[in-house]
Amino acid sequence: MESGKHKPMLLRPSGKDYLWGGRRLNDEFEKNIDMDPLAETWECSTHPDGASYVADGEFSGLELSEVLKLHPEYLGERHKGEDSLPILIKFIDAKKDLSVQVHPTDEYAKEHENGQLGKTEMWYVLDAGKDASLIYGLNQNSTKDEIREAIYNGTVTKYLQKVPIHKNDVFFIKPGTIHAIGAGALVAEIQESSNLTYRLYDYDRVDKNGKKRELHIEKALEVADLHSSAEPKQPLRVLKYRQGVASELLTRCKYFEVYRMLLNTERRQKVHYRADEMAFRVLLCVDGCGTISFDGGEITFYKGDCIFVPADSTVLTIHGQAQFLDVRG
Repeated sequence: MESGKHKPMLLRPSGKDYLWGGRRLNDEFEKNIDMDPLAETWECSTHPDGASYVADGEFSGLELSEVLKLHPEYLGERHKGEDSLPILIKFIDAKKDLSVQVHPTDEYAKEHENGQLGKTEMWYVLDAGKDASLIYGLNQNSTKDEIREAIYNGTVTKYLQKVPIHKNDVFFIKPGTIHAIGAGALVAEIQESSNLTYRLYDYDRVDKNGKKRELHIEKALEVADLHSSAEPKQPLRVLKYRQGVASELLTRCKYFEVYRMLLNTERRQKVHYRADEMAFRVLLCVDGCGTISFDGGEITFYKGDCIFVPADSTVLTIHGQAQFLDVRG
């Protein structure tokens, strides 16, 4: 296996204190971010609304966006001419229900939101309370007038399709899909690098200043799919085994591919890993711990850690007992 030259980077996230968040990201993932609640951590991000930072090595302390401006080749041939990440990776701790929302397509966002990206996203459920659920689409065909009126008179929830969720579930959310993560869910989210959210309904909640959060009803209705949605089925997943590791494809779209990787090298097996010259990869550790060794260094990782692997990376040797989301850009 020919060795590339670029080395992996352990990242440190920014946090968000949205009113629906809890404490699990600090308590269970040891994020050590001084926020309560801590609703989200933006683990791998070059978005201006929430940077991630390099935690060690030669670029320690720099924003990942600064590193990629210095070294756009880290993104790979597929992203030639770009100098920022096309994706954003988060942890989300929903102690309470998130707002009911919808995201626009790239085309709509480009035209109506100053050239921003729309938002296609995927959720991987890390944990779910006993009765946890999410909202995915509508349970009946509806019109803009019906939904608008139901929002104003507080009856919109009767139109929303609720889906029970369980640990290890996967959901793919296309632009235009009305959706919301429900209370009791702990989720890893992989999405386009966008922070565009049109809030349709927020349960009449007020923030810490006593104000209701802004709704974007007309924009939301303009981009929302108001047809009845089929209940999302879990995709067929096939575990493929090789020495020390098993992996399965969770989702593939034009923006990203996501695999779940189960690592077990307790019998001294070696698992080799690298990103080719076409695109970067990101390893998000969702359970366990271990080490990543490479020519010139070593990274010790724990549950909750995020490692950016530049395109054309040096060969990595991974040891430990852990689960990763292996995200390919």
